[in-house]
Amino acid sequence: MQTTEPKTCIVCGQLKEEGITVVTEFICLSCESEMVRTDVKDEKYPFFVRQLRQIWVRFHV
Repeated sequence: MQTTEPKTCIVCGQLKEEGITVVTEFICLSCESEMVRTDVKDEKYPFFVRQLRQIWVRFHV
């Protein structure tokens, strides 16, 4: 976990200071925690998949 200047979370779009960086994209601590607890059958799971897909798309552009 890193603590630095506020960055925009790729999942929720809010400015947060604490979280992780995956490749070049920031995920805040609260979104990371929620994603880890989300079951694949949960209705929010596809949302997380779509948001995380941006990492792949942006990395390969």
